[in-house]
Amino acid sequence: MTTLKIDFVSDVACPWCVIGLKALDQALARVDPEIRATLHFQPFELNPTMGPEGQDITEYITEKYGLSEAQAEANRAAIRERGASLGFVFSGTNAGGGGRSRAYNTFDAHRLLHWAGLQGQDAQKALKEALFVAYFTHGRSPASHEVLLELVASVGLEVKQAAQILTSDAYAAQVRERERFYQERGIHSVPAVIINDQHLISGGQPVETFERALRQIAD
Repeated sequence: MTTLKIDFVSDVACPWCVIGLKALDQALARVDPEIRATLHFQPFELNPTMGPEGQDITEYITEKYGLSEAQAEANRAAIRERGASLGFVFSGTNAGGGGRSRAYNTFDAHRLLHWAGLQGQDAQKALKEALFVAYFTHGRSPASHEVLLELVASVGLEVKQAAQILTSDAYAAQVRERERFYQERGIHSVPAVIINDQHLISGGQPVETFERALRQIAD
């Protein structure tokens, strides 16, 4: 058996990151037990300067990416279709955003993900997936401390400790350092899947692409 190290650089407000993770999961299932992986979620913020109130998602997408409303809707439709093919539900306009069709700052979510990673790989992955569902399927805000603490409880992590993290600057420096680390190495869009610290797969690739890469790298 070969074990690969995978760093999954992503944001919880990135729909293509959901697609990438779901496809990677299915690829790992196909190559198991010959190939297994340790999976680490690394932070990336799509909206690092956004305030806590967020911004209308259509307005945000058209401003940031220069898309028309029609182009933005076509993109959302493609995301919904890809998500459905992988077993994930993007609800309505949340295919291009979330939290009542708004884009949000996700820094506190990344701080909690860093903390969850210290509890173990399974805990971090469970929280990451819960954040994706809350934002994209149920339209809840990942900037809301109330939502974050509810998700922490739902995956069996310690709520009191999470609350203390959110009311302090705990793990802020560590998250900023990780963000700088990957940006300095040329990661400016996500998802970015880095295998064994040297092989990069960019974007929400099909399951077959991930499977082929995993087998080639393992060989």
